Amino acid sequence: MKQKLSIILIVLFFVSSISFSQTKTREDIDAKYKWNLEDLYSSVDEWQKDVKVVEKRIPEITEFKGKLGESSKNLLTTLDNMFSINKNYAKLSSYSARLKDQDLGNSTNESLAQQASSLGNKLSEAASYFNPEVLNIDKDKMDKFYKDEPDLLNYKMVLDDVQRMRIHTLSESEEKIIASYGLIGANQYDVYGIFTNAEMPSETVTLSSGEEVKLNSSGYSKYRTSDNRADRALVFDKFFNNYGKFEKTIGINLAGHVKGDYVYSKNKNYDTAIEAALNVNNVPTSVYENLITQINNSLPTLHRFLNLKKQMLGYDTLYYYDLYSSMVEKADMNFSVEDGQNIILKALQPLGKEYTSVLQKAFSERWIDYYPTIGKRSGAYSTGGEYDEHPYILTNWTDDYNSVSTLAHELGHTMHSYLSNQNQQYQNSQYPIFVAEIASTLNENLLNDYMVENAKSDKEKLFILGSYLEMLRATLFRQTSFAEFEWEIHKKIENGEPLNGEIMSNIYYDIVKRYYGHDKGVTVVPEYIKYEWAYIPHFYYNYYVYQYATSIIYATAFAEKITDSQLQLIEGELGAAKNPAVDDYFKILTGGGSAYPIDLVKKAGVDPMSAEPFELAMKRMNDVMDKIEEIIKK
Repeated sequence: MKQKLSIILIVLFFVSSISFSQTKTREDIDAKYKWNLEDLYSSVDEWQKDVKVVEKRIPEITEFKGKLGESSKNLLTTLDNMFSINKNYAKLSSYSARLKDQDLGNSTNESLAQQASSLGNKLSEAASYFNPEVLNIDKDKMDKFYKDEPDLLNYKMVLDDVQRMRIHTLSESEEKIIASYGLIGANQYDVYGIFTNAEMPSETVTLSSGEEVKLNSSGYSKYRTSDNRADRALVFDKFFNNYGKFEKTIGINLAGHVKGDYVYSKNKNYDTAIEAALNVNNVPTSVYENLITQINNSLPTLHRFLNLKKQMLGYDTLYYYDLYSSMVEKADMNFSVEDGQNIILKALQPLGKEYTSVLQKAFSERWIDYYPTIGKRSGAYSTGGEYDEHPYILTNWTDDYNSVSTLAHELGHTMHSYLSNQNQQYQNSQYPIFVAEIASTLNENLLNDYMVENAKSDKEKLFILGSYLEMLRATLFRQTSFAEFEWEIHKKIENGEPLNGEIMSNIYYDIVKRYYGHDKGVTVVPEYIKYEWAYIPHFYYNYYVYQYATSIIYATAFAEKITDSQLQLIEGELGAAKNPAVDDYFKILTGGGSAYPIDLVKKAGVDPMSAEPFELAMKRMNDVMDKIEEIIKK
């Protein structure tokens, strides 16, 4: 129940990194390019009335506190009240957050968001008794409750999710002690952030142009893509050797975080930290292990890409500092919002009329806020908590291909939320991050195929294909290498072995050399790259990054199945009126949280435990490289 409520009380954001200059005000933008928040509330006054309604209903959550196990009616009434209140809260929370994001400098809107946040905290506090009391209801009594009140079966997924954590839930007093450590649980992450962003000295280097630049994180991100190879080599050398100077400090800090993960997991009756982290969504550790195994088996495909990149860059030897230089020349491709909408509608036609008709609603009914304006939040996201209305998308359109791709990505999240809300009761409508990126990434795959097929020139084709390969390298292989490193350093602590910065550097360097084929002559990985782990903040997120890789693998597998079935439909081989692969895929889009994420992926036709999705992802990657090589031969 705790996880379900946290998802309900916090609007889901899916953020993309986009830089832009904000020079216009919202008043300068045509209404058709701005979201219509009146679908939620006609005014702030109406919103304030709803806030008072929710505040007044808070006692309904605790009406049967201490009495949930006395009768099925008590339990059902509490669940009905709790989810009804939280559905209302999610709506008003979204409204205040959207207002705030329109102009982060508007203090009135900021105060509304703070008011909503404070109300959310009150709801969480009121519901805090629920899980412990449900855990005290034994299986036989719960089975009897289901018979006495059949409507309780509407909450079976919620209740089962609480009860499956029984062996990992301690006594009330012990849970309070564990919870009290939450005050210091983020200390290592906070220390890391303050040190690396504020107090750690940064190197200053002089580039070939004579420009003197400071190599903080933003400076490194900017200049690692420099067209001048000598500048890239200099930037990498100075930046990572600077982290190497603080290897011991950053290492002991990260080791403290890993130890904290292990202590928490042991106290919660888990054998390992990875088991504790993945069990939140009932994901078996074998999924993680399979990811590491399959990606290591797939390294020849990565090495093929690296050799192709070396060829296209015209180098005899590829160095690690060349990875962020583009292998293709940027194509001059400009798109208005209307251009992007039309392209997306055509690209996503394989998903069927039901899908594209909702996209048209999103465009015509103003679910989307497109253009950057003064004070508007940067990046892009899609919401999902407006159960009785519709999701909203924030983006910052800059008329380039990235704007089209970003919108297609966010529309994947929007469709996932919209269809889940349409097909599931509220308590089962929210979905975990493990499946969240599947819908968005599949949209990008279909967009990529459409753009390649309809490219105006080989230059455009190369740009789209090359950019796609770079994304696969960074998301699929790089994130998995991070996941492998995270697993290895946790195993050190769990096996009672020492862990410090030097040990971490050696572990990381061995992984990177293996992935990038250092010993096979594929890529030269300079020794200073062993310090790169110290630059990655995700290692403080506790087994989070692997989901980036699994999502793109599953999404690519679904895209391949949909494309193959579409071809068979066109050629008359299937003898079906609809694409069966699309019907299978919709089981994820409509499933919400009605089943655990692994079960949803299986129902949709991809087995996360097998090699199949990895083989399909590698097939696609190799197909893209085949197309690039065909163009190069011309």
